Amino acid sequence: MKKIMFTGGGSAGHVTVNMALMPLFLNEGWSVEYIGSAQGIERQLVSSLPEVDYFPISTGKLRRYLDFQNMKDPFKIAKGVYQAYRLIHKRKPQVLFSKGGFVSVPVVIGAWLNKVPVIIHESDITPGLANRISIPLAAAVCTTFPETAGQISKAKTRYVGAVIRKELHQGHADKGRRFCGFHANKPVLLIMGGSLGARKINETVRAALSDLSERFQIVHLCGKGQLDTSIRLSGYQQYEYINEELPDVLAMCDMVISRAGSNSIFEFLSLQKPMLLIPLTKQQSRGDQILNARSFEKSGYCKVLEEEEMTAASLVAGVMEVYNKREGFIGNMRKNKQSEALSSVFQLIKETAR
Repeated sequence: MKKIMFTGGGSAGHVTVNMALMPLFLNEGWSVEYIGSAQGIERQLVSSLPEVDYFPISTGKLRRYLDFQNMKDPFKIAKGVYQAYRLIHKRKPQVLFSKGGFVSVPVVIGAWLNKVPVIIHESDITPGLANRISIPLAAAVCTTFPETAGQISKAKTRYVGAVIRKELHQGHADKGRRFCGFHANKPVLLIMGGSLGARKINETVRAALSDLSERFQIVHLCGKGQLDTSIRLSGYQQYEYINEELPDVLAMCDMVISRAGSNSIFEFLSLQKPMLLIPLTKQQSRGDQILNARSFEKSGYCKVLEEEEMTAASLVAGVMEVYNKREGFIGNMRKNKQSEALSSVFQLIKETAR
């Protein structure tokens, strides 16, 4: 039996592509395993696939700022490399697929030391720090944006486009309404702050709830530990995270407020959902979400609201502008040619497996 290992984590965006690929390998009879962190969101998401064996390792965060933990984390990473090397040596996969995030670096190094070929996926225009460290050890790098090729060895780059989970197109709006307790006579606004970086959006949304709820039914995905149980408002439902019901909720919603992580916004594009994007600032990130959001805005898929300019009033104004112009955004999204990225990456992995 052929075996593939996956890695990636720290945020949901570093897991979604893996979640789209793993069922394809399972359906073809491969043994599928995952190496991630002990407490990260990747473990929670992968648990929905009982056929996939999950192995936790020690992880350390790769920070761009001064922090006392920077003194401890190199030792955690070194321990993770040792654990990953031993696991891969024992489990003997034919190939490793890495989606990035800080947990992936020890795993990629462990695979390289075992001479297991590594394929990396980079969602954003500019590679993240973890992927930049890992790319020299990879056999190939799949990119979502063609511009990324200018920053990576052309011999390794494979421009594939956005990998979209097939199940997202299988949702039913009526099931989404039943799940949330909504009706069909009022539009639905979906708010996704992301598993990381959601706090500022959550605070502003809650400050604007009275105005937003007059026009919309609202589904608010707040992130782990960020529910506000004091809010009791008809037509407003909040969840930390939605997994199985997400296709139905997406089918139900009329527009989206979101950060500008590449995986999420390409999924919204595929589903033709008008977007108000609030990218992470350069103080919070390397600026990749700003580039993603501006690229989408230039194509006429969304409106961008910078976090520095976000208030309750500007959020409501941005939402109403997107909703009132939704037909124009949807028309532009219909012109976008859908790629066959999922099948392209699937084939590349199989061809690379030793």
